[in-house]
Amino acid sequence: MTRPLIGVSTYLESGARWGVWELEAALLPVGYPRLVQRAGGLAAMLPPDDTRYAAEAVARLDGLVIAGGPDVEPVRYGAEREPRTGPPAPERDAWELALIDAALAARVPLLGICRGMQLLNVALGGTLVQHIDGHAEVVGVFGGHAVKPVPGSLYAGVVPEETFVPTYHHQAVDRLGEGLVPSAYAADGTVEAVELPSADWVLGVQWHPEMGEDVRVMRALVEAASTGKASPYGA
Repeated sequence: MTRPLIGVSTYLESGARWGVWELEAALLPVGYPRLVQRAGGLAAMLPPDDTRYAAEAVARLDGLVIAGGPDVEPVRYGAEREPRTGPPAPERDAWELALIDAALAARVPLLGICRGMQLLNVALGGTLVQHIDGHAEVVGVFGGHAVKPVPGSLYAGVVPEETFVPTYHHQAVDRLGEGLVPSAYAADGTVEAVELPSADWVLGVQWHPEMGEDVRVMRALVEAASTGKASPYGA
């Protein structure tokens, strides 16, 4: 069977070093492509590009992952920047929002991870809490906590039990975007997963599955990308 092609959005960094070189780089932590591969897909990196080409890029994919990364620029959801919000990444914001719009229009299976979940929410008109405590306890070190699925959700169909997940974020969903529903929560009430019942397969998770051993979420995306299966909601 031909493995589905899963595009993964990337960082754009002003300077990255390898060997004798320090240059501007489009890069991605290796956990993302490895998770796609472990789940049965082929991984393709999608560096920031002109937004006019987003639909063309998505048309060549079987599935799309919007990766984690820097804070979404608050202007994208009509807010003023707060002191603890990180520096903007305007090229990534524009490109990934265009990718999300294209995937939703083409009904291409879509998974948002951490920033990717937040950007999915913003793309659909939602807002973000710019800082919460307790979900990124040590700078540069992944933590973890339990998440509990919402019964009957797409996510619960993939992971039916409460699980302990790798996490590193200081922002979270505030007002949900149009059509999105929560599908998992942390113990403190933070929305940890969202999904779009009107779509064939659209899921966002606030944690980092690429940093753990559980491949079920990515495998579900790969299976949806392989089969084009109908929505569990009957849409």
